[in-house]
Amino acid sequence: MKKGKYPVAVILTISGYILAAVLNLLIPQFAHIKTKSYRLFIIMVDRNEFYRGILLLLAVAFFILGLISRKDEKSNGRYVKNAPLQFVLGCGLFLWDFLGTKTQIFVQPFFPGPAQILESFLQEGGFIFSNTLYSLRLYLFGFLLGAAFGIGTGILIGWFPKVYYWVHPVLHITGIIPAVAWMPFALTLIPTAFWATVFLIVICVWFPVASVTAQGIAGTPKVLFEAARTLGGNTAYQLFHVAIPNALPQIFSGLSTANAFAFTTLVMAEMMGQPGGLGYYINLAKVWSSYYKVFAAILIMAILFSVITEVLNQIQSRVLRWQKGLLKTEDEG
Repeated sequence: MKKGKYPVAVILTISGYILAAVLNLLIPQFAHIKTKSYRLFIIMVDRNEFYRGILLLLAVAFFILGLISRKDEKSNGRYVKNAPLQFVLGCGLFLWDFLGTKTQIFVQPFFPGPAQILESFLQEGGFIFSNTLYSLRLYLFGFLLGAAFGIGTGILIGWFPKVYYWVHPVLHITGIIPAVAWMPFALTLIPTAFWATVFLIVICVWFPVASVTAQGIAGTPKVLFEAARTLGGNTAYQLFHVAIPNALPQIFSGLSTANAFAFTTLVMAEMMGQPGGLGYYINLAKVWSSYYKVFAAILIMAILFSVITEVLNQIQSRVLRWQKGLLKTEDEG
């Protein structure tokens, strides 16, 4: 990488967000919107001041990230590669702010600007936070239990022919049924709405994880088992040191797929009977036509999903570090 690219990348990355903040300050409010100030810690801010503060925090965060990534060649390359995208995102936020808040050319109240969306956190940040924690608790219970059952079922199916004979047809038939189709039974037979939703998430995670785990176990090359037997490995050794490690790439692939299914099921279940959660919050906001609050909940969902996906990717990179150099990566594209 050429030395001149790094400072240009830093400037390009942060300039989009700074430009959006400056233009928000300089461009007057053409559409009439009543502005209210809120207490944020020890200061009073309105929606536009809060929005500009978030933009400047993003610029500072990306500047610091640029300094940190300079120490690592791979991270530095990724930072430079993403610089044009970050600039376009900043410009996109300005256009959204101009069309959604300053002029309200977008149809209101269905397409609010970013400053209006962030105002939700000034109005009821504590309530949003409590609902976010509720959703996260539901997700973690359901996903972790579903992943454990899925991996365990997949190992049994892939390793024991008799288990495959009896269990695989059940897995094949029930797995194609959407998890939300079980909602009437779950809400009727399970005593609490919380555990009914956990059950639905377990179902939607269990099928993809069990299927790919079984495929990975059953698809282990025989030559690996023969080598293990030659070295004195018994049946347990072959399972835990040969078959399961061989299936790990498929297991992580199933977990990534199940992660998306779990989030979809979580939100749908919360919108249809939970006493809390982001889906529940969306329902409340929709009743009062507060669509800026709906977008705020969607923003939180997007952040949560991205963070959880990144955690899974980091775990996968750590566990499958032996694959480095064997597969084509994004940086090579």
